[in-house]
Amino acid sequence: MSQVAYLTAGKREQTKAQNRQAILVAAREVFGELGYEQATVRDIIRRTGLAAGTFYNYYRSKEEVFAALADDGARRFAPMLKALRAQSAGDFESFVRAAIEAYFEFMAAEHSTWIAQRPAGEPHLHVHAETPEMSAVFAEVRAAIVEALAGRPGDPDYMACACIAVAREVGEKMLERRPIDTQAAADFAVAMVLDGIRGLPRARR
Repeated sequence: MSQVAYLTAGKREQTKAQNRQAILVAAREVFGELGYEQATVRDIIRRTGLAAGTFYNYYRSKEEVFAALADDGARRFAPMLKALRAQSAGDFESFVRAAIEAYFEFMAAEHSTWIAQRPAGEPHLHVHAETPEMSAVFAEVRAAIVEALAGRPGDPDYMACACIAVAREVGEKMLERRPIDTQAAADFAVAMVLDGIRGLPRARR
């Protein structure tokens, strides 16, 4: 009688999680070393040590892997954002500064390999997709706005979109520069957000 090893459901899920994480780690390294345009699925697979078939059980293309990396970053940053909102105790200006500074430091740390090896000025791709992880970040920003600006001018949804857009676009430009100056980028983004909010008309009823 042949001996066949059967994985329990828990073990299978653990293996899936490990494989998925191995792919994301490899993809982050490959994108950092080669750049997104030059990187191929084969490069990522080779770095993981997994079989090609295993890779395609999780992702169909490098675009899907890149989107998964963006999701992974959003998933890990969301709890940090929630903690900063609790610390700000309804002070929106202090929340904005702390959140943007933390976000830029997070971006710089996430892309340390890319920053070290890619030339200055090379555009860094980002994902404009709506996923549960990214929605959680938006919800946290919106909640902070509603809490801090109750009764004051401004549409919370528009303001959350504007805050996120300013931080994301300034952050992407920050990553293109050498040296990377997170504080200068944060000062600029914070000024843009807060000065813009001060000039808002009252929300329509």
